[in-house]
Amino acid sequence: MSIHLNREQFIQKVFDYEKNKEWKYQGDLPAVIDFWAPWCGPCRMVGPILDELSKEYEGKIHVYKVNVDDEQEVAGVFGIRSIPSMLFVPAAGEPKMAVGALPRDALKQAIEDELLKVQAAS
Repeated sequence: MSIHLNREQFIQKVFDYEKNKEWKYQGDLPAVIDFWAPWCGPCRMVGPILDELSKEYEGKIHVYKVNVDDEQEVAGVFGIRSIPSMLFVPAAGEPKMAVGALPRDALKQAIEDELLKVQAAS
């Protein structure tokens, strides 16, 4: 299942934006961070797909969800203007943002290419 993060958990598990100006991922596994809101139709379509993928890639990646209504500060740090927005975070290196409701195949491809291949190469 996807893990819902509040501000404190985000700072602890993903990125301490209060201490660091430069990106520094705190996690142990690559991650997909879904910026969403309960009223967003496309977000509700992507949610179950991300839950499935979190089970499929269990132990290889984390799937986090950040509710932009509840965590406006976190969304602001990443300049989230439209949702759903997904941040693909490799274990090392810079994260990449994707905006919009990606279909399952595109999400899976992004996980493989941006998160797992990068990890295998390092």
